[in-house]
Amino acid sequence: MSSDRPSSRSVQQEIQQTRPFRSRAQETTIALLRTASVVSRHYARLVEPHGLSLAQYNVLRILRGAGDDGLPTLAIRDRMIDEGSTVTRLLDKLEQAGLVTRDRSRPDRRQVLCRITPRGLEVLADLDPAMDGADTHIMTVLDEDQMGVLVDLLASVRTGGRG
Repeated sequence: MSSDRPSSRSVQQEIQQTRPFRSRAQETTIALLRTASVVSRHYARLVEPHGLSLAQYNVLRILRGAGDDGLPTLAIRDRMIDEGSTVTRLLDKLEQAGLVTRDRSRPDRRQVLCRITPRGLEVLADLDPAMDGADTHIMTVLDEDQMGVLVDLLASVRTGGRG
């Protein structure tokens, strides 16, 4: 660690663990999970006043990116940040709130096509400045090169975790 950087608390201190970790791999995994939890809580506080969960916010962002064509339910599931989310339940709540629509596609009535509504776009537009600010605030401790390295390292972890 360079001397021009403030020292950070170890994850062991944060979770008040008195015994050492069984391995460096365990420590790293717990540090990653702890970091994801801290970041998620920060973002959850931003979307909650809009009546959204982070998973619902993610669905809205995915549908905004899809444009007017919308996306089938399974394609939304495949693009979710949290792969454990139940997309049908998320879509039910978003549809009830008037933020998305679901239509059976004409050629294949089994496929449900989802689209963001104008109201859903308004909610995202309201949230965009706060979310962009949070991105900058959370990553302010890293410079551009460090962020690039972190993105690459996390991609390696995700790839390895799928094997």
